[in-house]
Amino acid sequence: MRLPHERFDYSAIVDRKPWRLPKGARIAVWTIVNVEEWDIEKPTARQYLTAPQGVATVPDVPNWAWHDYGMRVGFWRMYEALVKRKIRATTSLNANVCLAYPRVAEAMRDAGWEFMGHGVKQGAMHVQPDQRAVIRDSVQIIQKFTGKKPKGWLGPGLTETWETLDLLAEAGIEYVSDWVNDDQPYEIRTAHRPLVSVPYTLELNDIPTMVIQHHESSAWVQRCRDQFDRLYAEGARNPRVMAIAVHPYIHGVPHRIKYFEAVYDYLRRKKGVWLTTGEEIYEWWRSVHSATPWTASATTTAAANAAAIPARSSSAPSVRKKPTKE
Repeated sequence: MRLPHERFDYSAIVDRKPWRLPKGARIAVWTIVNVEEWDIEKPTARQYLTAPQGVATVPDVPNWAWHDYGMRVGFWRMYEALVKRKIRATTSLNANVCLAYPRVAEAMRDAGWEFMGHGVKQGAMHVQPDQRAVIRDSVQIIQKFTGKKPKGWLGPGLTETWETLDLLAEAGIEYVSDWVNDDQPYEIRTAHRPLVSVPYTLELNDIPTMVIQHHESSAWVQRCRDQFDRLYAEGARNPRVMAIAVHPYIHGVPHRIKYFEAVYDYLRRKKGVWLTTGEEIYEWWRSVHSATPWTASATTTAAANAAAIPARSSSAPSVRKKPTKE
C-alpha cells in the first residue's frame, strides 16, 4: 500500500453530507507557526542568499543567521500578536528546539499552544537514516517537555517516503497535514490504524508566497482575505477548514508583522469563525465521524511488510522535564 488511491478514497466535496462545527461555525481557521532548528554543520534547510558562483557552503552563515533571527527576534513579534488577540496556535516543531531554544519552547507551552511533531531537526524524511527513530525521538522529546504526547505530525517540508504514514501510525500519531488536497479532514489508511488528514496549505504558506514567489509583504493580507472570504461563503452550506502557515524568520520581520496582524484583525470581525488548533479540528472531526476500523487484507500484505522496517538502536535524547526560565 503506497499509492494515494490505496491510502484514501476519492471524494468530491460537492457529494459530501454537511458536517457541523462547534457553535454552528462556518469555518475553522488554524494557525501553524513552524518553529525549527537548522543544523549549521550541514547545508542549510533553505537559501535566501546564494553564495558567489553558486557554490554550496558549510557553514552557510547568512542563511543560518536568517533563520536564527526568527528565533531571537521574529518569533517574539508573532507570539505577541497572537497572544494579544487570544489566539492559540499550533506549533509545528522540530523537537530539538526544546533543547536548543528552550525560552521559545517554554513560551509556546505556557501559552497553551499545541505542539505538533515536525522531526528532530529540519531535514527531509528522505535523508533520514532511520525514520522510525526520528519519529520516536520527536514524540518523546515533546512529551517530556510538555507532559503530553503530540497527536499531530507535519513532515519537514511536508516530506514523506512510502513508509512514513505507516511509521507515524505505529508511533501513535493520530493526524497528519502533509496532504494539501482538501478543505475538510478525511481518513488515511495505514498498515496499522487510520490517520486523519487535517487540511494544511501551500497557498497561505509564507515560504512559497514570500520566499519563492517574491510577493510584496502587503500581498499576504489580500491573499488571506480572499481565501477566507470564499471558504466562509462555501462554509454556509458545508463548513471548511483554513490553514495559515507561517515561519518566524519570514513573518516576524519588521516590514511584514503588521500584515500578519491585519489578517487576524479581519478574521476576528466575522461571526461564525472558529479560531482553533489542528488537534481540536481533528478531535471534533473524529467525534462526528465514526471511523471505520481498517484491517489489512491480502492485497495490502506487501505494504504491511514494508512498514515493518527493522528498528535501529538509537538512544532517546535526555530532556529536562521543566526547563528553567530565563
